[in-house]
Amino acid sequence: MTADLGNEKRALRAELRQRRRTRTTTERDTDTTALTATLQRFVEERQVRSLALYLSAPDEPDVRPFLRWAHEQGVRVLLPITREDGLLDWAVGDGVSEQQGLHGMPEVVGEVLSPLALGDVDAILTPAAAVGHDGCRMGWGRGYYDKTLGSMANRPPVYAVIFDAEYLDEVPREAHDEPVDGIITPSRIITFRS
Repeated sequence: MTADLGNEKRALRAELRQRRRTRTTTERDTDTTALTATLQRFVEERQVRSLALYLSAPDEPDVRPFLRWAHEQGVRVLLPITREDGLLDWAVGDGVSEQQGLHGMPEVVGEVLSPLALGDVDAILTPAAAVGHDGCRMGWGRGYYDKTLGSMANRPPVYAVIFDAEYLDEVPREAHDEPVDGIITPSRIITFRS
């Protein structure tokens, strides 16, 4: 990574974090309701029976109401567990049981499955800081999802869950950055490639 590219990513991440922190309660509630409906539509239209998701932190798009709905509908949801080696393990989540993970982020409590369990899902829904129009996903800098997605020979469709304003013309890209197949925002589903 060049110093300029690293600085560009850090500056963009800082700007995006600040935007997320200054959102009002009304904006968050409105987006959560809309995002839940959009995620439900994604699952129903694609007849998804199993997926990988994440437990959203307070500033992230809130996927928790959707997670509870998915559990009630019998959709099998795998949630990540961070590992010291930079990879992710997975566990089946119920939308309720959680603990604090390696980096202070919420993580699922459950029987730990290997990273290979990810190959059995119909779709992977990842967190992201932003996504460019070309499908380049920029995460928060730890590389967990890039490593996980980059290690999969046959991966299911991958969609980043972001706020509408985080769908940008472009984001800084490094060789290790894994693209996504689409995005899901409170207002829409966009597929880049299938």
